[in-house]
Amino acid sequence: MKFRDGMWLVAEGKRLEYAEEFFSISEAQDGKKIALLCPTMQIRSRGDTLNRPTLTVDLEAVMDDVISVEVTHWHGALNKGPHFNLFTSGRPEVNASIQKTEQGTTISAGNLSATVSSKPHTFDIRFHSKDGKHKLTSLLNRSVGFAYDPATSSPMQTADMRDIKHYILTQSTLGVGEQIYGLGERFGALNKVGQSITLWNADGGTSSEQAYKNIPFLLSSKGYGIFIDTPGKVDLEVGSERCCRLQTSIQGQRLKWHIIYGPTPKDILDKYTTLTGKPAKVPSWSFGLWLSTSFTTSYDDKTVLSFLEGMKARDIPVQVFHYDCFWLRAFHWCDFVFSPDHFPDPKASISRLKASGLMNKVCVWINPYLGQASPIFAEAVSKDFLLKRKNGDIFQWDLWQTGMGIIDFTNPAAVEWYTSCLEKLFDIGVDSLKTDFGERIPSKDVQWFDSTVDPEKMHNYYAYVYNKVVYEALQKRFGKHEAVLFARAATAGTQQFPLQWGGDCESTFEAMAESLRGGLSLGMCGFSFWSVDIGGFEGTPDAAIYKRWVQFGLLCSHSRLHGSNSYRVPWLVDDNDESEQGCSAVLRKFTQLKCRLMPYLYSTAMESIKHGWPVSVRAMAIEFPEDKTAWLCDQQFMLGSNLLIAPVFDESGEVEFYLPAGKWTSFWDGQVVEGPKWVKETHQFDTLPMYVREGSILVLGKEGEKRTTWDWTKDVEVKTFFPNEKSCFKLVDPDNKELATITVVKDGNDWKVKGAEALA
Repeated sequence: MKFRDGMWLVAEGKRLEYAEEFFSISEAQDGKKIALLCPTMQIRSRGDTLNRPTLTVDLEAVMDDVISVEVTHWHGALNKGPHFNLFTSGRPEVNASIQKTEQGTTISAGNLSATVSSKPHTFDIRFHSKDGKHKLTSLLNRSVGFAYDPATSSPMQTADMRDIKHYILTQSTLGVGEQIYGLGERFGALNKVGQSITLWNADGGTSSEQAYKNIPFLLSSKGYGIFIDTPGKVDLEVGSERCCRLQTSIQGQRLKWHIIYGPTPKDILDKYTTLTGKPAKVPSWSFGLWLSTSFTTSYDDKTVLSFLEGMKARDIPVQVFHYDCFWLRAFHWCDFVFSPDHFPDPKASISRLKASGLMNKVCVWINPYLGQASPIFAEAVSKDFLLKRKNGDIFQWDLWQTGMGIIDFTNPAAVEWYTSCLEKLFDIGVDSLKTDFGERIPSKDVQWFDSTVDPEKMHNYYAYVYNKVVYEALQKRFGKHEAVLFARAATAGTQQFPLQWGGDCESTFEAMAESLRGGLSLGMCGFSFWSVDIGGFEGTPDAAIYKRWVQFGLLCSHSRLHGSNSYRVPWLVDDNDESEQGCSAVLRKFTQLKCRLMPYLYSTAMESIKHGWPVSVRAMAIEFPEDKTAWLCDQQFMLGSNLLIAPVFDESGEVEFYLPAGKWTSFWDGQVVEGPKWVKETHQFDTLPMYVREGSILVLGKEGEKRTTWDWTKDVEVKTFFPNEKSCFKLVDPDNKELATITVVKDGNDWKVKGAEALA
């Protein structure tokens, strides 16, 4: 939201008041917090203190390298929940200090400091490393304030605030060449400078400014991150109101954010996920291929069996079969009952499929809504399990499902009931759940069971509670580390309930690139696991798009074939082309490649969840923060620290990608390219640019491997790529037990592998 008309004028209909100086500075007794009383004019006489608003700016040392900034106008305003649940694994100690000098007052937390200027009649707060070597960002003149909309002409008008909107805003400086990333799964330009962004979950597909996963966290190329500590709507002008500033605004009386010092992107993500929660572990079977029925297709028991038999006949291993929406009866979504016309005995059919070895696990689609045609709608109404309007009516609309209601997860009894419904699915053989929707949550004319929550904050936060409820139900049934979702909506903290997928994309190369940008952006917000609808969701992909998307999708952390009104089994895409360049052959090759990569991939995943790093579609800048070009790359990614992947977005097979400094080895033919340089290649459908980083050690399964879980000390090979004294790889099993630590030692002019003795 823009509050100004250029630099000099206030926007029409707005009134702005800015903090102009520090009238007083108060220290908390624990030495971890200072409070700044900031009048909205320079106080030069006693009379200036009358009829004049003030803002309070609280600076607090939260944990090492993290300082919170909270701006408040009226302290008496209610601060309704929900609030983000921070430090879920325990709050670390903070090395805090407050020092006063002639230059100002400095509060420090570990290696991060904020200095409040002592210059009279000045508003100036500088954030920097404690040693002063790294200047991060600042709050300068006209950078902290509040606004009225519509503009008031007299303080008397604020006696009635029902028709007046009140906003708090901050404007932190953007340095020359500074770039901003993150803010959720955003599908436009990866660098957010120049963009106006509203953090408000919406079901808008992958081709607009809307996003399913709005995360109030941004990462700067200058070595810091900012976490905006509210699940409510946040408006950001990232160099788009003032080119040299990042403006954050919310409607309300207080705005709080945390600045996190890295200095590297990996450091920032580690500390951010210490605040908001580390991603959880996912089971090894989940890394294999997921095959879906697609959405509006006509399918039944016979269809499912034919798909799985067709995949087996083509030597394409399927780990998970997913039943999308129409496993349910029409107009009965989502009442957890298989359609008897299509699946007369789901428990028996699922049991037969698992016993046959055609797949290992089953996933079904759910959402948090109840269509009124379902018998359990009346039950939910009678027990106050659904969201209500302010007049007491059940909140209903005909969007998506006729007369649908929304499960009110602020009611503990509703949570217990919903969990019992899920348990019935587990009883018939369902192992995982696709938690679709959760974005279209109304914020006007609603009353939650918990009257202490703010409906606007609940809009984004609903994604957190919905996925948390389902994830914990899976954990309760299958074990702490066997739970896995396929979730669409998210907010800060939802990374604790993996995994997320990229939503409704079109079956085009352009949408494939949009999806990659979304995954890169989400990965820079602490989400380790991410997937995408291989082939695109909307439309029917031609063979070229399908095969290129297969390559991309099978090199994401998780891989699912899914569409809308057309199937995604390969033989239906290209009329069963049986050549080595056909859809089936490409899908077979890359599915087996992923199985072969599992020792590397799973060990990478365990390291990633420890630190809050993305496993795959890891932005180049995360690995190469000192390389300015790496920050610009949005058509390629890292799979862990060692593998560089560049998807092909053109029918011709031509692709251009960037290799940072060092020696890079082609995974396919061993060709070595020295970076930094841009490279152009042309690939048939059985390969894409896939390069191994200098210094890497890879543990790989055998060629043609079809399993995602096996004894990773057997049937493997250890490969080194220009090793050096820093080369090291820790191999772990699915229980996160360390199997081997592989290093190299100098042996004359060569390097000798050490620690692989236990591998056969």
